[in-house]
Amino acid sequence: MRELGANYWRLWTASVISNLGDGVSAIAYPWLASAVTRNPVHIAAVAVVTRLPWLLFSLPAGVVTDRIDRKRLVAWMDVFRFIATLGVALVVFASQSGLSAPDEVASGTASLPSNSGLLLAVVYVAAMLLGTAEVFRDNAAQTLMPSIVEKEHLEMANGRLWGAEMVMGSFVGPPLAGVMLATAFALPFFVDAGTFAAAAALVFMIGGRFTPRADPSSQARRSFWDELKEGVSWLWGHRLFRPMAISLGVLNATSMMALATFVLFAQEVLGLDATRFGLLTTGVAAGGVLGSFLAHRVTAALGQGSSLFASILIMAGSLVVSGLTSSFWVFWAMGLLTAGAAVVWNVITVSLRQTLIPDGLLGRVNSVYRFLGWGMMPLGSLLGGLIVAWLEPVLGRQWALRAPFLVAAIITVALYGYALPRLNSARIDEAKAGAEPESTVL
Repeated sequence: MRELGANYWRLWTASVISNLGDGVSAIAYPWLASAVTRNPVHIAAVAVVTRLPWLLFSLPAGVVTDRIDRKRLVAWMDVFRFIATLGVALVVFASQSGLSAPDEVASGTASLPSNSGLLLAVVYVAAMLLGTAEVFRDNAAQTLMPSIVEKEHLEMANGRLWGAEMVMGSFVGPPLAGVMLATAFALPFFVDAGTFAAAAALVFMIGGRFTPRADPSSQARRSFWDELKEGVSWLWGHRLFRPMAISLGVLNATSMMALATFVLFAQEVLGLDATRFGLLTTGVAAGGVLGSFLAHRVTAALGQGSSLFASILIMAGSLVVSGLTSSFWVFWAMGLLTAGAAVVWNVITVSLRQTLIPDGLLGRVNSVYRFLGWGMMPLGSLLGGLIVAWLEPVLGRQWALRAPFLVAAIITVALYGYALPRLNSARIDEAKAGAEPESTVL
């Protein structure tokens, strides 16, 4: 792995540590919300607020990423996330005497705390702040990668990074959060804050400056809006990346539709306590690790286009089975399949963007791509919560909680028909043949 370099491994380690915190928070925040309210729309609203910044700030984040040192932007966003999470931890610590035990929350017998409105507001505000920092941080980090890794090693570098992130974010973090929740509601939030502090320190240690070189033909910096329009026009006019971004938006929307009220599904349909809820995500971790190591072999065997189509069909099938099962282990296995398919999709699509988009445009085009791809997540989350609320009077609570998975599966199958003529291997080869030379960075 020497060819990846010391800077890559610093970024890798920082991302792995912060993803441990993300895995902890992925359990801690929804579990805290379920201790405060049992309303599916309110629960879904946490996911909506968390992902709303991708809709609001993805585009300006791209312009910022193409104007300043990308390393420093990543590091300072981790500092911001440390401060925000520490604030949440202190509020929860001050309020935890009024929170019910985790087993009472899982059984639905918990009494709501007297300051439930305040706690829910804290969750919403924290979700918005952390989501906003994530938009700027992740866009800059993904744009930073091709500046510290040679182009021919990008698929391997991305695969190794995502595999490790999946282990920490889905295999280690969530079960650890379940154990910590059984000890004290505030403990996972303190741990989460600590991981952001450590990640920021490591990113600051990356050597070099990573500010994009100015276009020599430009005599003065253009306006914010002119730069933004250039990124939008580049992606929207691209025959490969436009349908790829739209397809990602549908996949992310359907995923969040299914997961918006997942904490209630896990508690009331699967019958899980906090510890088993955390363990459920180990299937996602296992699938992510397998996908990260097998992605380049899958693409070599099937071709990049066929690998993308296979990923879509696996995700659709997994949604159907997940929505119909009441078994912990079946749901665990579906998480494994979905995560493996998602990582194969990500390794292919992100590596293509990092390879084919000119460096001076990479931050802006990535942000437009994520606006379309990730900006649909809050809409999917909102729809998931509304589906449960609308169908509960008709189908009953259990089938209402299953319904978002099944609706998401139908939409994902329909996506296959849109993607088939637009994301095939011939279209990918055509885009590679027309790639522009890459700029350098200072």
